[in-house]
Amino acid sequence: MAHEFIYTMRDLRKVTPLGKEILKGIWLSFYPGAKIGVLGPNGSGKSTLLKIMAGVEKEFFGDAAPAKGTKIGYLAQEPELDTKLDVRGNVMLAVAGIKKLLDRFEEVGTLLGSAEGAESDKLMEEYGRLQEEIEAADGWNLDNHLEIAMDALRLPPGDADVTKLSGGEKRRVALCRILLEKPDMLLL
Repeated sequence: MAHEFIYTMRDLRKVTPLGKEILKGIWLSFYPGAKIGVLGPNGSGKSTLLKIMAGVEKEFFGDAAPAKGTKIGYLAQEPELDTKLDVRGNVMLAVAGIKKLLDRFEEVGTLLGSAEGAESDKLMEEYGRLQEEIEAADGWNLDNHLEIAMDALRLPPGDADVTKLSGGEKRRVALCRILLEKPDMLLL
C-alpha cells in the first residue's frame, strides 16, 4: 500500500532580491506523523524553509505544497498576538468557531422560550443541529480544555496584558493557540 505524503517539496530554490541563493534544489517529502528537525548555521535558510512550508513565504522557485486538506500550524520566531485581547482572549481565538456555536446555542435556547408555531419548529431544528455540532467538537468541555492547555504550557494568568509579556511568554501563548487549533502539521 502506497503512503501519501502530508507535504512535498520539489526542486525548491529561494533567491533574495539581491541575487543571493538561500535554498538550492531542495527535495523533501514527509509522511503524516513524522518528526523532522532542520539544522544548520545562522543564515542557512532554516527559517525561510519553514516560512515556505507554512505558506507565509510565497516568493520561491519549484514546488512546495501540503497534501490537500492539510491544516498547518506555524509558530513564528516572533509571534504576533492581538494586543486588544488578554492572554485568554488570544488563546480563545483558536476555538472561536466552537465558542460561536455555544453562544448561538444559548441564544436559540432563550428564543425558544417565547417562540410559537413555525418559528418554534425552525428554532428547534437549529437547536438540535447546534447540539450535534457542539458534541462533535467536544464543545461542552471547552473551558476545561482551555484551562488544561493553558496550565500545561504554564501561561501567565488569563487576564494578563499581552503587551507586558516576555518573548518566551508570548511564544507559549501563541503555541497554546496553535495546539488548540489541532493542526495536521506543526512547524516550530
